Amino acid sequence: MSNKVFLIQREALAPGQVCKVETSGCPLAVYNIDGEYFATSDVCTHATASLSEGEIVDVDLIACPVHDGQFHIPTGQAVGFPCTVDLRTYKVIVEADQIYADLDEESEAASSAI
Repeated sequence: MSNKVFLIQREALAPGQVCKVETSGCPLAVYNIDGEYFATSDVCTHATASLSEGEIVDVDLIACPVHDGQFHIPTGQAVGFPCTVDLRTYKVIVEADQIYADLDEESEAASSAI
């Protein structure tokens, strides 16, 4: 079963940027990494901060704005202390100029990282 929700127009998120999207009561961080789109939970698993207020570093890591813990955006894996619990990721669907997420499926990168 699919739970596809609209996130953002492609042109609204430039490469190297992250933004917060509230959908179905779920805050998501949406990322554009060199034209490829990703979606994770927007809430840091360590300090409950908004990751969309953080900074993308080393191409594909998001740094939490509170304690600078880091997560690998494509897989959601916690890779920088003090973060030790992985992020929830979501499958992203690109249709024409619109970006969607399936809230029932994790990202393909996270699925293959298991």
